[in-house]
Amino acid sequence: MNVGILTVSDRSYQGLRPDTAGPALRDIAERKGWTVAATEIVPDDRELIAMVLKNWADHRRLDMIFTTGGTGIGPRDVTPDTTKPLLDKELSGLAAYLMFEGMKTNPNAVLSRAVAGVRGKTIVLNLPGNPKGAADSLARAIPLLEHAHAMVLGDNHDHR
Repeated sequence: MNVGILTVSDRSYQGLRPDTAGPALRDIAERKGWTVAATEIVPDDRELIAMVLKNWADHRRLDMIFTTGGTGIGPRDVTPDTTKPLLDKELSGLAAYLMFEGMKTNPNAVLSRAVAGVRGKTIVLNLPGNPKGAADSLARAIPLLEHAHAMVLGDNHDHR
């Protein structure tokens, strides 16, 4: 499984704060045996986010893209707004599940606007910018992502 991890953060992009969420996601992906084929840090900028997502999905044809950051309600939080129109199919249930599970340990998870979906044959999942929230969400999503990936590739899932 080839994955990309896109950190969306003005401060990390400017070098004012280290990116800790991206490395946390990388650790989980690598422990799962997945290859982290691409990583990047961009500011909270719609054009740059869209450019990376389209490049990774359409040209690099990554299996999955995980974004971290920009999913809240702050004025610069635009990751879901940028991701959603790029998707061919939205996986609203996956995003809702991760929000619901996150609320069990952090009530503020209800404020997440994260989206999940498919572009071509690439699964895209927005995750929180908080390293613990991002890692916990990805860990919860892994079994669902593996099944979703098989379905995207054409598995008829009769055996499930």
